[in-house]
Parts: sequence; C-alpha cells; structure tokens
Amino acid sequence: MGNQNKTYSLSKEKIKVLLLEGPHENALNHFRVNDYTNVEYVKGSPEKEELKKIIRDVHLIGIRSRTNLTEDVLSHAKKLIAIGCYSIGTNQVDLQAAKLNGIPVFNAPFSNTRSVAELVVSEAILLIRGIPEKNHLAHLGKWQKDASNSFEVRGKNIGIVGYGHIGSQVSILAESLGMNVYYYDIVKKLNLGNAKSCDRLEELLRVSDIVTLHVPETELTKNMISADQLKLMKKGSYLINYSRGSVVDLDDLASALEEKHLFGAAIDVYPEEPSSNKEPFKNVLQKFPNVILTPHIGGSTLEAQANIAVEVSEKLVNYCDIGSTIGATNFVEISLTPNLDKQRYMHIHKNQPGVMNKITRVFTSRKLNIAAEYLQTDPFIGYVIIDIDGKEDSKEILSELKSIPGTIKARVLI
Repeated sequence: MGNQNKTYSLSKEKIKVLLLEGPHENALNHFRVNDYTNVEYVKGSPEKEELKKIIRDVHLIGIRSRTNLTEDVLSHAKKLIAIGCYSIGTNQVDLQAAKLNGIPVFNAPFSNTRSVAELVVSEAILLIRGIPEKNHLAHLGKWQKDASNSFEVRGKNIGIVGYGHIGSQVSILAESLGMNVYYYDIVKKLNLGNAKSCDRLEELLRVSDIVTLHVPETELTKNMISADQLKLMKKGSYLINYSRGSVVDLDDLASALEEKHLFGAAIDVYPEEPSSNKEPFKNVLQKFPNVILTPHIGGSTLEAQANIAVEVSEKLVNYCDIGSTIGATNFVEISLTPNLDKQRYMHIHKNQPGVMNKITRVFTSRKLNIAAEYLQTDPFIGYVIIDIDGKEDSKEILSELKSIPGTIKARVLI
C-alpha cells in the first residue's frame, strides 16, 4: 500500500478516477493497490454531451479507442490532471489541446505488440494457402480440394512497412518460419536477424509476396497504399493492414482484387468503424471471399489487455504521485523517483520569458532551500519540478505559484 504519512495536494480518496470502455480489471486493481479508492469503472463509452458533463470533476481518465477527447470536451475538464489511453494509439485524443491545458497523455505502445504480430503472421499463412476462399466455399457446401494458388510461406518474401515495435516482431516470427524479410521505414532502423532494409517503398512492393503495414496515422501515411502502389506489387501477392484505416485506399484495393492482380488481403482497420458492437458494419471488401476482415482486434487478446491495463495505470499513478512524465506522448518528459524527505511542487506554464525567475523567487523570498530542480520545455509549455527542504505552508506557496502569469497548472505532490 502507499505511504500513508505523505501529504498530497489532494488526498487520494478525493482524486476521482474514471475508467471508460471497460479496460482489463488490472487497471482497477492497480489504482486500488496504490490507495486510489474513488474509482468509477464504466464498460461503455458515453455520448459527447454526456461526456462533457461527467468529465468536469474527474482528475484522471482512462479510455480505449471509442471515446474521443476533443478540444471541446477537454474544455469542460477543469480538474483533469492526466489522460490514460489503454491502447497503442492516441489519435482519439486532441494531444495539442491536452498539452496546452497542462494534461499529459499516456498510452501503452508495447503491450500488445506480440498479439498483433502473431495474428499478422497467422493470416499471412492463411492467405497464401488460400484458406479464406476455401473456408467460404465449404460453408456454402462446396468442396474445393485443390492445391492451385496454395503455397508454403517458407522461402517467400514478406515486406514489412514500418519497422517499429510490431513490425520488428513480425520480422522475427516470419524469419523463424523460413521467410525472407524485407522492410521499409522512413527512420533508419537496425535490422533484426537477416532482415533486409529497402531504401524506398516502391522497392519493397516490387519484391514482396506478402506486404504487411505497421505505420502510424500521419499526413505522410494517408492513402500511402492506393492504385499506383498496388500496381507495383507482384501479381498474385497479398496485402495485410493492421496499422490505421486511413493508410489503404479500400476502393483501389477492391479494384486490384477484382482484376485478380492481388490474390487476397487481410484488413483489421478501416476509415470508418462502428462505434459499438450493436452498429452494423459495411465495407466495400465484404463481397470478396479471399479477404479476411476482422473488427479491429489485432491487439485484442487477454494477455495484451492485461499488460496494457498495468502499463497505463502505472504511468498515471507515477505522474499523479511523483510527477514523472516518462511515456507521455504529448508532453515533455522528466524521469523522477519518489521523494521521501522533501516537499515537491509541480508547475506547468506557457513557455514564455520570466516565468522560471518568478517561480524561483516564490521559494527564495521565503529563504527556502531548493534541494532539486527539474525542468523541461518545448515550444509551447514548460514543466518544472522543485523539491525544497523542510515542510512549509504549502497552501500559501501553491497560491502564489498559481498567480504567476502564464501558469497553466500547479500542484504540491508531497
């Protein structure tokens, strides 16, 4: 259990934690173990207007992929300290708006890596063996015992676009099956095993029997696979997309399948996705029996969800307790350890001249010794942690810190 002798700017039982969309129970358990008792656990995702109401008195919020924290929603979150995305991505949050409101956003970029990689490799095997179409015909009562267009993956070329955490895991698994691995990434990466780097995307597309996509959603990756790129792929090759729905032009992919230039595809992410399991799903690829369509479940294993729950909750607790921002996606990062015998203050402010001088003067004017100071800035904000010797009237100091022009948030941690 947490140290009961510490004094926080807000006692832990008063810090309201809201967990939406039913993250794994490990999230709930981690908060409870760390003495956060005011935790509300909700399985669904509220509509926007309802979300605006309930977020007003929330200090920590956890979401998955369906809840959108827009600038408008965040403008109602006057008490919000931090956001936890129980997912790999953070595109469901307006990161810049959160930053300018002094709210770091944490996610779990590593926890479901293995789950996605395993599914990608398994679907590569299913596609190259022609299983989706044979399975479809069997359900229709048709018996197609045939070896045509059915191959082993051993000795085939797999092209990985995006050689990050997931892409590199796919590389390892694919090579263990005897595949030749090629990869392309806009950032220079160290290859694993015998994987070969391609200088250009076009080079990878031409050489690969199977192309699998593992890139983030950016302006550079929007429709990065469309008609021109699909034409460069080998006739009879396969495409797998487990990255973002905006990366592939699905109409162009449908044309490539109709023309039998591609022999199959596996898609897990879409430009538009149902907001709940109750909504119908419609897609241009549904008519193709040689296409595997899955409902955005690449990382949806019990192991991955359990790991994500712990990773994100740890980051939220560490930030709330000691001010550490390591792992924040939109915030300057400061690594901190628990402070056992000092009084710690946190100050988030606009990055403008003179603020640090005023912050320091709050303590020096009282003849308080600053035992440690940690500062990081970016073009928009400054984030400073100050540890002082002794235990002073934190209420008065905090009030003065908050009155400094340019202040976004200030708290006393211990």
